[in-house]
Amino acid sequence: MTRTDVTARDTAAAVPAQRSVVTAGTWLQIPSAAPGVLHVRPLTGEATASYVQRLASAYQLTPPQLLDGVGVTLHGHGALPAAELHLNHTAARHLAALARIPLPHLRRALPHLALLGNAHDTQAAATWKRMEAGQQPVRACTLCIRHRSHGTTDTAWVHRPPHRLMCPRHHQAASDPRLTTTVHTQGVPELAAAHHTHQHLLRHPRAATAWTTARAITTRWYDHQQHFTHRWHPRLNQLCATNPHLTTTGSASPALLTRDLVIYPETVALARALATLPNRPHRDDALSLIAAYRPRPPDPNANDPLRVFLTHTRH
Repeated sequence: MTRTDVTARDTAAAVPAQRSVVTAGTWLQIPSAAPGVLHVRPLTGEATASYVQRLASAYQLTPPQLLDGVGVTLHGHGALPAAELHLNHTAARHLAALARIPLPHLRRALPHLALLGNAHDTQAAATWKRMEAGQQPVRACTLCIRHRSHGTTDTAWVHRPPHRLMCPRHHQAASDPRLTTTVHTQGVPELAAAHHTHQHLLRHPRAATAWTTARAITTRWYDHQQHFTHRWHPRLNQLCATNPHLTTTGSASPALLTRDLVIYPETVALARALATLPNRPHRDDALSLIAAYRPRPPDPNANDPLRVFLTHTRH
């Protein structure tokens, strides 16, 4: 062994082992779709852009750097929640390989992965697409995200279904994309009870249609200040007292930002009542059944949305 070899060996031994910080240049040296070393699990219903952001954060990169490093060409510009990342099939395969998650599993977790083009595309591409307000994702529970992200971030965005309005374990919820952080619901225990009832309601074959109808009705009542104001006003005030940031979000009033949360217990109760009505009840019989749930007898106003539904939908 020469003196030069000895010097090189001693120098290498003197360098202490440490966790490397991955840079964009490092990723460019890795073949596209090479498996990563960190495992970041997606949330159920997570926005694709949110998952890419969390995966990039784990490697101390920006999303464009991460995508470029695995051979994915990014087109356009955007930001959550107003825009979403759409990947073609090749780009999705590269992302799945880096994440070490089978592509079918990743597609189930990320409902807006949106594999554009066909499976024979050779160019891996991702594109920013603007989303309509009603399709935009909302904030996920910060504590759930911190656990899933190994402490690297507590922010993620999800396309939540109605029965996952809140996290019953950590008592957090986000009912509107304009919310800059989640809403803590510990002070309103009826929300957790409604969540529990909603899970049982899902077993009913008419649960989906009953929920859609009930939400339309209670939203109309809320906007027109009908029937449940004696519950909704105190509930809104309690949420604002627990979450001062609701009154400082300039894009909308607290009453709008928390509407789905405020009306949630009554919406679940009405959905349950509608789902369990006989298939073809007489209108008056149906109103009598609903009256047991309503705080007072059915509104004689012919324009009441519940009365309209029972009159024109049931016979």
